[in-house]
Amino acid sequence: MSSPSARISYLRSLPSIRTECAKVFALASSNSLEYWDVDLTKEAAIVDFVCALIERDYGTDYSSIPPHGRWRHFVGDRVEPLLAKWGAEDVPLLEVARRMVDLMVASVLMDAGAGNVWKYVPKEGGEGIARSEGLAVGSLEMFENGLFSGVEGQPFRVDAIGLSKISTAQISDAMQVTEANPMAGIEGRAGLLVRLGSVLTDPANAAYFTATDGSSRPGHIIDYLLAHPSSTQIPSPNSHKVAVDINTLWEIVVSGLSGVWPAARTKIDGVSLGDVWPVNSLGGELVPFHKLSQWLSYSLIEVMEKILGWKFIGKETMTGLPEYRNGGLLVDFGLLNPRIPALLKSFDLPVPSPIPDFLSLPPIHASHSAIVEFRAVTVIMLDRLADGIRAKTGDKSLSLPQVLEAGTWKAGREIAKKLRPETGGPPFNIVSDGTIF
Repeated sequence: MSSPSARISYLRSLPSIRTECAKVFALASSNSLEYWDVDLTKEAAIVDFVCALIERDYGTDYSSIPPHGRWRHFVGDRVEPLLAKWGAEDVPLLEVARRMVDLMVASVLMDAGAGNVWKYVPKEGGEGIARSEGLAVGSLEMFENGLFSGVEGQPFRVDAIGLSKISTAQISDAMQVTEANPMAGIEGRAGLLVRLGSVLTDPANAAYFTATDGSSRPGHIIDYLLAHPSSTQIPSPNSHKVAVDINTLWEIVVSGLSGVWPAARTKIDGVSLGDVWPVNSLGGELVPFHKLSQWLSYSLIEVMEKILGWKFIGKETMTGLPEYRNGGLLVDFGLLNPRIPALLKSFDLPVPSPIPDFLSLPPIHASHSAIVEFRAVTVIMLDRLADGIRAKTGDKSLSLPQVLEAGTWKAGREIAKKLRPETGGPPFNIVSDGTIF
């Protein structure tokens, strides 16, 4: 049996996600999950649906598909003008990258599901923007207004001093939350940002986040990665172009930022593991997902690749994101079918006749084994769907982040809107605390 420290290290690693999710999927393949019936014959229909969306939006120009990342959600051409402004002001390229990392970290931490009602009206007015895009635009405007900055006259930064001043009321006001425009998990979002400030100033994380001038920002990871012994120089006219080992970035995100996550999460020897949960169908074994950490990593990688021309080695160890769009796609196509009586019994509720529909059940928490099973199957199915999409399109070079962006995530949203036009929400109710989905 491995030591607690070795177990912690393993469950925080990228390879552990596929390995442990595959154990749950093995049960799914024999229809032996506790809370779901599984019909893998629906897989081909999902591949066809996703490929039709890719053809609609990109034709056969697959190389033009961008990676899945937070950048996509700043809708309405909002980032490019900022980059142009900084370019005109001769802001050094490394500082541009630091600012974009600052923005991405703050924005991703605010990106868990906002609910079916909330919308954000941007500064130029017009229609309210819902869901991830609304959260992205709202966080960008907070960034532009200096809400995360502790330095007077320097709004375009996220630092420990600025974050220490964040309150739930401040986030609520900035995100236009009212009784008529409610947001799920507002306290959780504010808590993540406040804890980010504490993490940035933790002496254990100084190498990642603290510069020689004493300032602590997420953006200082640029300097850490550039100087890291595992980063190798890429021949170019400037000395800032490097190839970075994905595990070096992952260590920062999953360990350096571990203090951001709520303390009540799964622990080993008092160490919080983050997005890692026990599942009954495997006798209480722990299954890691690290969804927001991977979402953040995908988003940071794009910044460094696009702005600095860096390369990341080993990205293929990252997985698809197990959230309600990618996973909801499986439910809405009937590949995953809930065992309603088992779910009702787990809530200590009677099983009526006729059996109620899925959306009439109480909200389900991320710690519930039904959600752990759902997410684990989603991780493995995203790999399988990606293989099917590559085969159908004939493009073996399509990356998983491209498949998520042009395909499964978008397909999950579109099928949800078709089946539930009033809300476009997921196929079941989730307890959203602003820190997971």
